[in-house]
Amino acid sequence: MNKDIDRDGFVKRDIDEYGIARIVFGNSSHNAVSSFMLKTLAAYITELGKNPDVKVILIKSHGEKTFCAGASFNELIDFKNESDGKMFFSGFAYVINAIRLCKKIVVGQVQGKAIGGGVGLAAACDYCFATEQALIRLSELGINIGPFVIGPVVKRKIGLASFTELTFNPDQWRDAQWAKEKGLFQEVFLSYSELENAVDVFCRKLASVSPEVLKTQKLILWENTNHWDALLLERASLSGKLVVTDEAKTSLRAFKDRS
Repeated sequence: MNKDIDRDGFVKRDIDEYGIARIVFGNSSHNAVSSFMLKTLAAYITELGKNPDVKVILIKSHGEKTFCAGASFNELIDFKNESDGKMFFSGFAYVINAIRLCKKIVVGQVQGKAIGGGVGLAAACDYCFATEQALIRLSELGINIGPFVIGPVVKRKIGLASFTELTFNPDQWRDAQWAKEKGLFQEVFLSYSELENAVDVFCRKLASVSPEVLKTQKLILWENTNHWDALLLERASLSGKLVVTDEAKTSLRAFKDRS
């Protein structure tokens, strides 16, 4: 496989006969998202949200193990300046805001571990399914940055206290039941096959509901977030500034050496 292609990863989409649009992303680095993947995810969500043939959007990752290992460390470690960092973290802002502004309900399917930005992606979905293997943690403080861009969407889902607990314990995993109790996941299943079946039934049922009803409900779900276009980009600037500090570079190199 071409190493550059594998590093950048892939994002695919399709629409079935029920009007269910499926977006699948992934790479061999535990589905860690690159700037290319984030840009493409945001573009596909926006595109599908405007497509009258689409009734509901499902976001899932490749394989049956890790959902998303967060930001691509291979890319983070190469940043030379704040501008590089801001541009990368703006990708998370664009994906979250694309989901927020999309007029279709966005469903998440989390089959395994979610770390950092992966937790943010799950939190951004309007309704999220997971398996018992879907452990979560916010790892950012462990590499001397913070979960700034994804913070608003994670806090919106699980509350300030739980967000604080995750943030200040970057090395500790929380299990899927914890995530369900806090509101990150709505339904949790024992196996991948059970997860897939439940998601399929749910999406087909949702696709049969009036688009106008779903659009209205979506607006209600995202009340009081109109300022996020600016807010998340401001947070991306903070992350961009910190990811090129000596402390962050040292932490990133140490992590890469261990992996």
